[in-house]
Amino acid sequence: MLTFEEKLAIFESYPELTRNDVSLGRINFHFEESKRDKSIVVYHLHPNGNAFIFGGFVKGYKKNNKGMINVREFPEEDIRLVIEKSIRSLSEEPQEELADFEPHVEETWGNQNLQTLTLVKEEDMWSVYAGKNLDGIFTTYNEAASYLEEEGFTKKRY
Repeated sequence: MLTFEEKLAIFESYPELTRNDVSLGRINFHFEESKRDKSIVVYHLHPNGNAFIFGGFVKGYKKNNKGMINVREFPEEDIRLVIEKSIRSLSEEPQEELADFEPHVEETWGNQNLQTLTLVKEEDMWSVYAGKNLDGIFTTYNEAASYLEEEGFTKKRY
């Protein structure tokens, strides 16, 4: 794991990010030119080395319910990649027609045991089905996807 100082040096190497010291020795970095409601790229870099990077509009990473990617154990190259994806996503004009920032209304997820679950957007909720049986209901795509990943499922690509 990179140290606090090593992560701080990485974050400070991006001139487009503005440092903001917050409570308990933690540091945030904002992207002031964001074209979205969000401007925080790095959230709560902690003296213990933990940090989060905003990935609410970035695909392919496990995120918490606020769209944050925990980069505590990430190597430098991966941290830089996530920062650049985050900045790029915040540089894009929002598209109002996208619901929950996911273009698909229905997805198939599978696991190593060849079991499949279906993730379906139904009105303002995301439902997970095992065949015709409802397995769970979630308020956001990220919550549903996190649940599926925790259960050992991955999205099928065709």
